[in-house]
Order: sequence, then structure tokens, then C-alpha cells
Amino acid sequence: MEEGRLEAIWIKRVKRGPMDPVAEAKLVAGQGIEGNANQGGNRQVTLIEREVWEEIMRNLDASLSPAARRANLMVNGVRLAESHGRVLRVGSCRIQIYGETRPCDKLDDAFVGLKEALKPNWSGGVYGEVLDDGRIEVGDTVAWDQT
Repeated sequence: MEEGRLEAIWIKRVKRGPMDPVAEAKLVAGQGIEGNANQGGNRQVTLIEREVWEEIMRNLDASLSPAARRANLMVNGVRLAESHGRVLRVGSCRIQIYGETRPCDKLDDAFVGLKEALKPNWSGGVYGEVLDDGRIEVGDTVAWDQT
């Protein structure tokens, strides 16, 4: 079974606002991350892979913080590409993955060319819906739900 680790958590207080790093967060089923600007709908949580981010940075010869991607969670050891419809377990919580997060124009504010670099192969990450209430923290195990 593919298993990884939760590397980082960011909460966005307001739409298009800064991404605040936190060590832990509360997930609310059907809503998202407590205190995050995006609540409800299919796009409650966004996730990126550390390995993909590091490869993009090498390709761009850049050294941006992964917070520049504006995702809520960064994982390692678990491939997010082509994961539509799968359920990802983060600690004791589950997230239903609905699709690929498309890179937005705001990324080029951080580094010109970042938006384009994140387009291929689901490199911009994924988005989904929180299925369980619970707390997550950096270091939690991350794995695809087999049930």
C-alpha cells in the first residue's frame, strides 16, 4: 500500500489572501478546514505533492516556498495524479478527491512561468471534500483508502 506523510498545512483566511502555515488544523465534514476561506462545495481542501513541487522548482531553477502554490496540504510519498474519485486518508480523516487543481494567474505573481510549469500531469495538485470531522497535524500518515 502506498503510504506517505503530511508535510505542511496552510490556512487561507480570506480569498486571494496569504497562506498561513499551521502545525495542525480541524477538518469539518462537508465544509473544509476550520478558518479557511473556502468552505462547502467540492473544493474544500487543495493538496500538492512535495516531490512534484521540488521537481518544478528544479526545472524552473527557482526556490519558492511551496506556500506559493496556495494549496492547503502538502503530502509526500503518495501520488495525486489521476486520483479523481479516490479517497485519501490523512490521519484519522478522509478526503474525497474530485479532480485536478488548475493553476491560476496568481501563481505568476510569485514566479513568472510557475502557472505554465504546473499545468502538465496534475502537477498543480488536487481538490476534494472533507468526509470526516477531526484534527490533522503535520507528520500524520497519508494513504489511499482501500475500502
